[in-house]
Amino acid sequence: MDNQDDQLANVTPDTPVETTPTEPNTDTASAPAETPANSASHERPSSNFDIFHWANEIDEVKNNVSVELFLFNKNYTPYRVRYSDQLTASVKALFMQEATGYIIKEADKGLECREYEKSDGEDKVIYRTLLSNVGRAETLVHLIEHESRDIDSMSDHLDEFKKIKGIIARFTYPGDDGETKTFYIAKAISASSALKGGSSWELNGEGFEPFSAEVALKMPDDNQVAIIDDTVVIFNQKKFENLFQYDYKSQVIADAKAKELTDKYKLSFAEGLTLNTLLQDKKPLVKKLQALDINEEMSQDQLIDYADEMQLELMTDDDGSIIIMDDKDLTMFVNLLSEDYFVSPVNGRRYEIKSKKLLSEPEGEPPRG
Repeated sequence: MDNQDDQLANVTPDTPVETTPTEPNTDTASAPAETPANSASHERPSSNFDIFHWANEIDEVKNNVSVELFLFNKNYTPYRVRYSDQLTASVKALFMQEATGYIIKEADKGLECREYEKSDGEDKVIYRTLLSNVGRAETLVHLIEHESRDIDSMSDHLDEFKKIKGIIARFTYPGDDGETKTFYIAKAISASSALKGGSSWELNGEGFEPFSAEVALKMPDDNQVAIIDDTVVIFNQKKFENLFQYDYKSQVIADAKAKELTDKYKLSFAEGLTLNTLLQDKKPLVKKLQALDINEEMSQDQLIDYADEMQLELMTDDDGSIIIMDDKDLTMFVNLLSEDYFVSPVNGRRYEIKSKKLLSEPEGEPPRG
């Protein structure tokens, strides 16, 4: 099988991850290689972070770096995977050395590191943003760092492999102060392109043989995302946004609307939830809110009366705050703001309006006076 562009990884129940041994990329080998929080405002990355200093630091300690691998699914649940000792050099080359080597090599050619929030797809530029701005990445790191004991092995969930979204490598090394330092390299993988043992053959010598692994996948060899302390470094903007489902512009709009709503309405959320987190990736709701002038919308009492009139289960607490427990409650609240519930004067039935168009003021007398 062709592995010039991608490395091939085999996953079996006994050995969760194995890859065909490959030599590190000689072009870059010379330069190789916390609790989630949600804020109503998008934080700016620190100007003190120096990606070039970091790359050189890792280059100096590359022989003392340890690495763990985790696969994660579309819900950003991590799964632990092992790899054979024969693959240690290959794993470090694909994840660590590709990233640090690129930074060191391209630094002399004008490579810049700029704020992601000011990005525009420029050449010779990598981007950075705060980890706290990227909720899914922050949650993934939090689970690995603080709930490691609860992380299952991928070998126990091979039936769910089709849901795998990416792979993340956790690197650790001793710092100057004696404390262990950590960084991550994440890459998207395509579970749909994986080879399954039951329907695949392997060519060994002169003939075909049964495929020896349960699952085989192509390991990307490009640089995509690094997470260093509280900073996310973005090598590939499109892959970063797809990998962590992150749309900065939509999130800024959602954060602004969330602030307008919480300034005007008394809302009570289930423990651990905020309006900002609930609005993440709810593009239809954000788009609907974007079309509303919150300051001009109905008052809290009017909204509650409207919900009662529509016989909707909008809950309030003893304080009069509107209770929002989940996405369903949030959708109902936004629909009420948008006046998307209607009782037909003809048949008396209730409707949720999916689309509506404002009619112009009538001119003249009605046709039947």
